[in-house]
Amino acid sequence: MKIIYTITFNPALDYVISVDHFKTGVVNRVNEEHIFCGGKGLNVSFILKELGYDSKALGFVAGFTGDEIARLAREEMGINADFIKVKEGMSRINVKLRSDEESEINGIGPKITKEDLEKLFKQLDQMDKSDVLVLSGSIPKSISSGIYETILHRLQDKNIFSVVDATGDLLMNVLKYKPFLIKPNNHEIEEIFNVKLESEEDLIFYAKKLQEEGARNVLISLAGDGSLLVDEHGGTHRIGVCKGKVKNSVGAGDSMVAGFIAGYLRNGDYMEALELGTACGGATAFSDSLATKDFIYENLRQLKGEK
Repeated sequence: MKIIYTITFNPALDYVISVDHFKTGVVNRVNEEHIFCGGKGLNVSFILKELGYDSKALGFVAGFTGDEIARLAREEMGINADFIKVKEGMSRINVKLRSDEESEINGIGPKITKEDLEKLFKQLDQMDKSDVLVLSGSIPKSISSGIYETILHRLQDKNIFSVVDATGDLLMNVLKYKPFLIKPNNHEIEEIFNVKLESEEDLIFYAKKLQEEGARNVLISLAGDGSLLVDEHGGTHRIGVCKGKVKNSVGAGDSMVAGFIAGYLRNGDYMEALELGTACGGATAFSDSLATKDFIYENLRQLKGEK
């Protein structure tokens, strides 16, 4: 059994509040509030757990907020979290405001030193052939923007399956290490290649351009229009979205990544991976927080019924 690792460089406590008709410059009263343990890698680990796949969640925490993140990850989310406790600063508190529009205010995060990074590298040195590593999410200012590249360079001889959910140079600079999966959206592809995508043929063309740079599988998110996968064997797979009322945009993309990984690990079938990924993304979008197993499979049944 492959071991799945996720890294959350800058996890947070997400303070999610709902306000009717939020206005600036006045006192607003909160109707509903929740505190969740946030971070893209943690989101992936949680959805994997719901699908029956354990993972090792790595990353950095600091201060009293970091202690609470570690506790919530283990006790509330049921994740095998092995965070590194750093000395300077504190883990973030991110405010997610739900009103007529969704707004976010994200914190900074702790200072991560070279010594802290060495501890992470030692954890990653334990990875073995065919293990899975998920790299996603923001990088604290105290870490070089080339950290993804540094990690994949260090692991390049281990033949791991790397999944990179990043944008711009952060993504392009790791393609030479042949990541198993990347997940740009159509707008990010337009920015990368400085083009305007006009058709599905354009999407496929530029997905193959990314493959020429080294990516094995390219999963393109198209928001309400579904997604498109160009797999490493040249196959093209197109799928729509699940039907439901969108309540939450936080974690839907991470859920899709987790579902794709789980679907692929079952039998290596790319269409099954795409279907399960789509169901996971939809289930989270239709939930107040990350999706649960039952709701994921409810969406999967709906998706298959529409085919």
